[in-house]
Amino acid sequence: MFFEYPNLLWLELLLIPLLAIYLWRQLRGQDPGLTVSNTAQWDDGKTHPATWLRHIPFILRMLAMAALIVAIARPRSSENFEKVDTEGIDIVLTMDVSTSMLARDFKPDRIGAAKDIAMEFIASRPADRMGIVVFAGESYTQAPLTTDRATLINLMKEVETGLIDDGTAIGNGLATAVARLKDSEAKSKVVILLTDGMNNCGEVSPLMATEIAKTYGVRVYTIGVGAMGEAPYPFMTPWGVQIQNVKVEIDEDLLRQIASETGGKYFRATNNTKLMEIYNEINQMEKTRTTVDSFPVYSELFMRFALIALFCLLGELFFRFIVLRRIP
Repeated sequence: MFFEYPNLLWLELLLIPLLAIYLWRQLRGQDPGLTVSNTAQWDDGKTHPATWLRHIPFILRMLAMAALIVAIARPRSSENFEKVDTEGIDIVLTMDVSTSMLARDFKPDRIGAAKDIAMEFIASRPADRMGIVVFAGESYTQAPLTTDRATLINLMKEVETGLIDDGTAIGNGLATAVARLKDSEAKSKVVILLTDGMNNCGEVSPLMATEIAKTYGVRVYTIGVGAMGEAPYPFMTPWGVQIQNVKVEIDEDLLRQIASETGGKYFRATNNTKLMEIYNEINQMEKTRTTVDSFPVYSELFMRFALIALFCLLGELFFRFIVLRRIP
């Protein structure tokens, strides 16, 4: 048994001065008496049982206060555990953060939509370990594999363009993601790679990164984001930001090859709704059932102490006003 608010148990110390005051009053003989003309009938040397019974109301009140303090401290038990089925796998979200992700064929833009939908995907899979890798002209790990959903979502919010050299190093991004998964003991290891361009830089070629992924049994789902044809893009000019249409170029053949060779699948997202549908489809496809211990099943124990306090208070009233009723 443990307590949700253990510091409240210090209130039990308040019972000590109450007990001291009661004993002090008893020793001083402050209880009311009865004046009689002759005490012969009480001179047999025996103590009447009522002499001891008169302490019971105080004892019951002290017990009630002690039990009530324990109840307020919220005692709980975590002795019970139950086996549950989970669908946990290891997933690394690999996101392109090149400046082309600022195109506004998505709302508010490509990178904003990708982050929002990825955060919903993270929140929807509480049993998985997940990580985040970002890439442009180079790549780095934004978040290692973890089950801490709050941390993952906060780190996803911090993803933005302009933090690293511009470019589209798909091979570097995939290789970094695989490096996060290579030591994983999960039965299923997955990379979701999202990009809106064509590989144009990086020390590791996309096909070499694909071979590395195959070696470590990593399945790669690739997502190409961008409207068909042209997309509005914000350009900085001497007169402020101006929107101009630019051609959308995605190396779909490469993304299909990466997905096909690793046992994954290629998707094309042309708007927010389509991107959401893609993540939902991946969410349904990646299900690996395992049996693990769940979190402890907590039992609340405050009610039994509250009932003890109630019965003690009722017992005090019974003894005070019925058993030990005083003559007016």
